[in-house]
Amino acid sequence: MKSKLIRSDAPQPVAVYSEAMTAGPLVFAAGQIASDSRTGIPPEARVDPAFPYYGSDIKRQTGYILNNLSNTFEAAGSSLDHVIKAQVFLTDLNHFFAFDEVWKEFFKTPPPRTTVGTTGLLAPGCLIEIDLIAYRPRQGWKREVIHSKAPRPLANYSEAFRVGDFVFAAGQIASDYKTGIPSEAGVDPAFPYYGSDIKRQTDYILNNLSKTFEAAGTSLDNVVKAQVFLTDLNHFFAFDEVWRSFFKTPPPRTTVGTTGLLVPGCLVEIDLIAYVPRKGLKRQVIRSKAPRPLANYSEAFRVGDFVFAAGQIASDYKTGIPPEARVDPAFPYYGSDIKRQTDYILNNLSKTFEAAGTSLDHVVKAQVFLAEDELEALYVMAAARDEVWQSFFKTPPPRTTVGTTGLLVPGCLIEVDLIGLVG
Repeated sequence: MKSKLIRSDAPQPVAVYSEAMTAGPLVFAAGQIASDSRTGIPPEARVDPAFPYYGSDIKRQTGYILNNLSNTFEAAGSSLDHVIKAQVFLTDLNHFFAFDEVWKEFFKTPPPRTTVGTTGLLAPGCLIEIDLIAYRPRQGWKREVIHSKAPRPLANYSEAFRVGDFVFAAGQIASDYKTGIPSEAGVDPAFPYYGSDIKRQTDYILNNLSKTFEAAGTSLDNVVKAQVFLTDLNHFFAFDEVWRSFFKTPPPRTTVGTTGLLVPGCLVEIDLIAYVPRKGLKRQVIRSKAPRPLANYSEAFRVGDFVFAAGQIASDYKTGIPPEARVDPAFPYYGSDIKRQTDYILNNLSKTFEAAGTSLDHVVKAQVFLAEDELEALYVMAAARDEVWQSFFKTPPPRTTVGTTGLLVPGCLIEVDLIGLVG
């Protein structure tokens, strides 16, 4: 399977990443924000300051982004009608309803979607970043909309799509979309010390996702990639105990903190991709010499020509952040923590992809989560990270970069999540 770089008439990024790449039948686009990469937010993506009560910034930004992504997919031989997976990062969840109204206008059959809060985006004033995966219909793949007995979402997205060998599920939270959080997903208030809200929510979500994958002809045993968004990282250990009970061989996973989820009281959102087993298509668990995680997930899976890696942070899982990934405290002005952490992570991911029979040269999608609440610091971190990033990638892959409330090892500044091909 080969990849191809895509360039359209949409604004080209200033940072070190590509607009989009094809990977066989799939198209991976970079996360898009409402910036023209020259002046910041262009006039068509914001309300006219002379008429501040006419229009909506979030609606204009959403429309601007989706029009640009339409150009991207058209250049790749696809379209928004063939989007099979969406992730949306909002700086303020109060903007969700207005965003969703615009979203509905662009999609006849809205794709599975995950929507979470972020601490910030990489251009001042940007309210939203949209990350999409599509397929190219001429490759012979078809899209099947999946409906199970799991609760139906209120908003404009589908439960899951099956396309070719893969099933892309919407992010799931512990809601029945009727009462909020149902009783079975929470501790009985009459017995507040019996049970755990995070454990019950995790169990509720994974049972629902099990129904989704069963309806698609697969199961949780065939999940190849997981992302977990927690409103409080202190819940991680209890969440991970439940996680282990659902997966014989736990999939590669990325876990980050989020500012919030779309139903009050929800503590976790889980986003999964699975494959549908068939003759000749197997899952291979990848193990390299990179540090082994402490928690219940695998380093990477190879399925067919795709490699799905777990999110990597700058930890050896023995001492925390190892010396080679941080500035020497005796010489605090010599070096850069974010540069050293990025270098450490990408070296480890290089080992992962080598063990899978490929390399970083064949990465087709990257997501980067930065642990920083201050926007100005977020911009500085991103620029420093990019200096290291370009030294690892001849052709930098499409990338999404968002702020997060935290990562799972104190002092870690960055988590990198990659999908690649076997070249």
